[in-house]
Amino acid sequence: MPRLNLFRNPLHKWLGRPEPRPTIPIKELRERDRRRMLRHFLQIEGRDRLLRFGSPITDFERDIVFGVYNRVFRLVAVGHLGFAERQPEKADVTEKDRVAEFGVSVLKSARGLGIGTKLFERAAIVCRNHDVDTLTMHCLSSNQIMIHIAKKAGMEIHRDYGEADAYLKLGPADPSSVLQEAMQEQLATLDYALKANVRRATKLWELLPRRKKPDRE
Repeated sequence: MPRLNLFRNPLHKWLGRPEPRPTIPIKELRERDRRRMLRHFLQIEGRDRLLRFGSPITDFERDIVFGVYNRVFRLVAVGHLGFAERQPEKADVTEKDRVAEFGVSVLKSARGLGIGTKLFERAAIVCRNHDVDTLTMHCLSSNQIMIHIAKKAGMEIHRDYGEADAYLKLGPADPSSVLQEAMQEQLATLDYALKANVRRATKLWELLPRRKKPDRE
């Protein structure tokens, strides 16, 4: 049975156009999602856990965290946008008061679908709307996933002693960027509610007593 995608454009079929990749709703995560985030990180393999951005996510007031839930309401990807005050040695990177660093983790079962890139694009839009013009990434040089995202985004990459730093200059906010962020969050909120309700209904159904079939004589 084909999986239902409530967010695809049905006109593609009738116009004879190739079916695009499924829409990836990206939801901003809150304190209530911390338990699922912890479970997500514990499911990452040891080496991949070493390669991902390392700092713990504890401050939801300062940082912004995004997530992607699959069709069974499992958190399969997390993007972390950490804001920090501009340091004197980084004065040549930006003239703004803050810079932002992006990190991402995607479970192996969800890789190859472009989720990491979509999380990065969402992070870039948020940076623009928060008056941040420089998005950075820091990772080990052997982290091919992060390096691929950086190259695909056109970031300037510097490698040194087995580590890599990437920088991307962003344009200022405009009405389209504000509208785009709002629409993406509305779509993700709808997707989140649908999956949460289906998950809740499934659990209730499993708790219902099963009627035994009468024995045949």
